[in-house]
Amino acid sequence: MRYVFLILIIAFLALIATFAFQNLQLVTVVFTGLQLTAPLAVLIAIVYLLGMATGGSLFSFLRYSIQKATTDPRRVRVATAAKEIDHPS
Repeated sequence: MRYVFLILIIAFLALIATFAFQNLQLVTVVFTGLQLTAPLAVLIAIVYLLGMATGGSLFSFLRYSIQKATTDPRRVRVATAAKEIDHPS
């Protein structure tokens, strides 16, 4: 099974390298007066990485918000009060 995964990874990397070499033409992106000229493959990689970063942080924030919203506040207060009684400072 390890060799199957290795072959899949090598095939995927070969596809990425083929895509990058076939898309070396320069592309200009303009956004609010800023201008960036770079190969198309580089711009796609940058956008992909930015999407991973923002998507991951948004997912973490939503998961944390849902967890906090579904926690019973009375249970948290009781647990905190019990801890204070058991361990006085």
